Amino acid sequence: MSGEADPLGARLRTYEGRAAAVGGVGKDPVNTPMIRHWCEAMGDTCATYRGPDATAPPTMLQVWTMGGLSGHDGRTGAYDELLALLDESGCTSVVATDCEQEYLRPLRPGDQVTFDAVIESVSGRKSTKLGTGYFVTTRMDVRVGADLVGTHRFRILKYAPAAREPRARRPRPVINRDNAGFWEGVAAHRLLVQRCVDCGTRRHPWLPGCNACGCLDWDTVEASGEGTVYSYVVMHHPPSTAFSEPGHGADPGPGHGTSDSDRDRGSGTRAGSPYVVGLIELAEGVRMLSNVVGVPPDRVRIGLPVRVEFRAYEDAGVLPVFRVAGDEG
Repeated sequence: MSGEADPLGARLRTYEGRAAAVGGVGKDPVNTPMIRHWCEAMGDTCATYRGPDATAPPTMLQVWTMGGLSGHDGRTGAYDELLALLDESGCTSVVATDCEQEYLRPLRPGDQVTFDAVIESVSGRKSTKLGTGYFVTTRMDVRVGADLVGTHRFRILKYAPAAREPRARRPRPVINRDNAGFWEGVAAHRLLVQRCVDCGTRRHPWLPGCNACGCLDWDTVEASGEGTVYSYVVMHHPPSTAFSEPGHGADPGPGHGTSDSDRDRGSGTRAGSPYVVGLIELAEGVRMLSNVVGVPPDRVRIGLPVRVEFRAYEDAGVLPVFRVAGDEG
């Protein structure tokens, strides 16, 4: 897109080549405790990162330049000015898209890093599924003394969010060869639990083998559907009519129309009203995640008795949910 057709883009590109940080200094030297924490978090057991001759994992390059909540003294303000221009234009949302790192030599405990950062490029106006905006790329050069030890390019998309139609349909569950039998049972209004033929351990979710004894042979037990709320959360955000319950008292209940459209039309459902995700402990001894229905979210409690109910949804097919049993609701 030409500068005449995209005056904002032309203005943004005047920031290309401007320094975003000058003479930044790492908050801490490269150190073994941070290397150990990183390796534990990443599950990296490479011997190169342990012992008296340890080096830091190369992918930790950015760690040694982070300013934390207090930031760095070397910032120039140019990057903040660029982002403010984008905000003023309506590009108020941001998503990190990718980063590229180049490693020139290993970092070792005791190395004190310094760095400079530059606004390397600003793209022309781009339209994406997220919205319309601009890709902004910064490049950071990391040094120890006079030696360049690595570079870090970081690219974001600053964009104006695209208008989206409300999504009121539940996603279809992922069905594979390991759990297909469970969903076949659900379609037939049967709640099937796997049972190891060797040790008799019952399990859910379905697995190809027993996690108690390792046996690969199994059969199924049809659960009664009775259970209790073992734990739960009330989902408030993001708001979604796909999972929200109808207004209590207007719920058609089992045996009546139960599609999404039936459920939303004239039933008192508020767009994005809270809903309950419960961990249900079945009478058969296994636990299952699903929605708890038939009671306001603020009345759900641990130990509440529930019973399975099979509901048909427009896009998702038949799904098991758990309705509060008896007069508990």
